[in-house]
Amino acid sequence: MDLYIISFSSFILAAAQKNFLHISRAHDHEPRCYFSPNEGLNRYCISKLYNLNKLSRYVVAKSELAGAGTPDASYSLSGFHEVKLSLKVRGVCFYAVTAMAAISLIGFMIVAHPFVLLFDRYRRKAQHFVAKLWAAATVAPFFKIEYEGLENLPSHDAPAVYVSNHQSFLDIYTLLTLGRSFKFISKTAIFLFPIIGWAMSMMGTIPLKRMDSRSQLECLKRCMDLIGNGASVFFFPEGTRSKDGKLGDFKKGAFSVAAKTRVPIVPITLIGTGGIMPAGMEGVVNSGSVKVIIHKPIKENDPEILRQIARNTILDTLKLRC
Repeated sequence: MDLYIISFSSFILAAAQKNFLHISRAHDHEPRCYFSPNEGLNRYCISKLYNLNKLSRYVVAKSELAGAGTPDASYSLSGFHEVKLSLKVRGVCFYAVTAMAAISLIGFMIVAHPFVLLFDRYRRKAQHFVAKLWAAATVAPFFKIEYEGLENLPSHDAPAVYVSNHQSFLDIYTLLTLGRSFKFISKTAIFLFPIIGWAMSMMGTIPLKRMDSRSQLECLKRCMDLIGNGASVFFFPEGTRSKDGKLGDFKKGAFSVAAKTRVPIVPITLIGTGGIMPAGMEGVVNSGSVKVIIHKPIKENDPEILRQIARNTILDTLKLRC
């Protein structure tokens, strides 16, 4: 799992909201972007705007839409900048809310932590309850979360390996609102940041050095140890966020842990987080809603069969719902 620390100074141009850009081809087959009040931004334009971060090269302002020809169908560059500014402001507000919520709640974690270590060292339910409050308080002003299949969640005391697709930085917030005390996996560098690093440590988040094979082995051993003591763990088996919305290949680690410890895999499909905050555009919070679909637990002794079933379950749901 990756937790990303976002710098306000690195906000990027967002173009995934309504009333934005569309793409057409001129007679010379050169891709062109123009402003449309009715359609969303074409993926080509998004990638160009993000990768090069130079609006002037790829945006060609049209006075009218191709095939429409109505005055209301045109946008000026100043109008575009207004939309851009509104998205930036919305992003700033999101991080301001999450920072204030974290500062307000970290004290409860610190006070409770000695008692958590004494009486609930592995699950750490109290710390995860605080994290749930933080996540819920952060997302509530910006988007609504709908849940489906809550009856498929194992009981709080039943260990399991949870897996889901990974679209956005918002996936973490969304999953924390489930209120389950599963342990995420995070890059070791994130633990060095004040407040968020402290909270992660107190929640029992598992550190990982990505390119270090020894760290990866220790991470898997830690996961198995936690499960053996009644806790649950959470994996994003794709390993990173999807840049194009497509489901990537699943790595075997999560499924090997589940097979060796004989606990179920709980697949979860996340829909909508990538549209609200696309990967690589963490300074933007578009309007929208998120759906969390919890599938029935899967029990198998073969990690490869577990991997295939879990991925196909999530993939089929994404194809059906998206």
